[in-house]
Amino acid sequence: MTTDRTTRTCLAVILAAGESTRMKSSQSKVLHPVGNRPMIAHVVAALAGAGIADVALVLGRDAEKVEAAARLPGVTASVHVQTERLGTAHAVLAAREAIAKGYDDVLVVFGDTPLITAGPLAAAREGLARGADVVVIGFTAADPTGYGRLIVENGDLVAIREHKDASEAERAITWCNGGLMAIDGRKALDLIGRIGNANAKGEYYLTDIVEVARAAGGRAVAVRAPEAELTGCNTRAELAVIERLWQERRRHALMLDGVSMVAPETVFLSWDTEIGRDVTIEPNVVFGPGVTVEGGAVIHSFSHIEGAHVSAGAAVGPYARLRPGANLGEGAKVGNFCEVKKAEIGAGAKVNHLTYIGDAEIGARTNIGAGTITCNYDGINKHVTRIGADAFIGSNSSLVAPVSIGDGAYVASGSVITADVPADAVAFGRARQENKEGRAVAVRERNQALKAARKKAAE
Repeated sequence: MTTDRTTRTCLAVILAAGESTRMKSSQSKVLHPVGNRPMIAHVVAALAGAGIADVALVLGRDAEKVEAAARLPGVTASVHVQTERLGTAHAVLAAREAIAKGYDDVLVVFGDTPLITAGPLAAAREGLARGADVVVIGFTAADPTGYGRLIVENGDLVAIREHKDASEAERAITWCNGGLMAIDGRKALDLIGRIGNANAKGEYYLTDIVEVARAAGGRAVAVRAPEAELTGCNTRAELAVIERLWQERRRHALMLDGVSMVAPETVFLSWDTEIGRDVTIEPNVVFGPGVTVEGGAVIHSFSHIEGAHVSAGAAVGPYARLRPGANLGEGAKVGNFCEVKKAEIGAGAKVNHLTYIGDAEIGARTNIGAGTITCNYDGINKHVTRIGADAFIGSNSSLVAPVSIGDGAYVASGSVITADVPADAVAFGRARQENKEGRAVAVRERNQALKAARKKAAE
């Protein structure tokens, strides 16, 4: 067994077999998203960040879906189904086969703590490397009521005292149990196997391992994590709190990295949102999964972006929607009340207002007038509209795909374009205008007569 944490082997046991009854949900609570990512995937990502590649999943409800959500690149996961619910120690022993493989360290974590980061996990492993048999991850609680207290003497953790069993002096302790812990892999099965169930519920509590280890001549210690990182989730109200805390942390990190947010509390990010330096984000912007915004871009208020790429210096919104496959070139603009889906918008091109661009390729510096629509769907299949560079599409035009418009071409306002337009051509796709002199007088007289007749009938 090595003493260097970086070379020690480690297995993480993730407990995720709960029934999630308090969530009142049709799916396991660990599948509920935080930052548009399942809670359990956040936990696995934190483990990977701490250098832990082997994971034992203790599952129950929705086992196949939870397993799929937990499988991240670079992480090897084994699945262990817990058929009975007899306490946390019993749950860990469901992964007996994986633990028995002989890892140096065994970490026990929960699938519903998505705010945990690599730091406390690495610190727990460091405690094992320094000779402890058990390392508990704790936190200083703003309000310790209801939490188990960590009783420390001369630097050693001697017990975890549940609130209901604590003395008045122990209840004054704010150093609390976070539930996560690391156990010496050579001793894990033996120590957990010694935990009894002589309690009111007849369950096997993992917290008892501290006293069990000490009784066997071993040593237990505690390491500290921020309280927020150990926040668990049992209800949708708690899920909302976790989402708020996660968003605050992610916004803060982006702003420290050079992103400007006018009203950060109104900006909502996804776990994989990538935003470059000198990007400005105005209030009330939502980023769905799969978004990259390059440096110097501006995202105006009330925009919704998902599965899209915004290049350097581009502008989006206000009130714009970028759907999956939208790709804005450098300096491009998608303005107010526009929707773009699966479309390439060339460098410097403008889609300024009241427009739908779907399944399209738009060349550099092309201008798309207000109210333009690419008619991409024929009821069965989607078709592509291709517009060259430096073209001009007049307002209120309908481009019926599949259709191509060449470089430098003009499309007259109000046109319905059903055939290709050559480069540098001007296309008119509308009926000839006719003016009927004096006809407006007759129309008004007729309307007034109808109005008078309706009024008389109503009397």
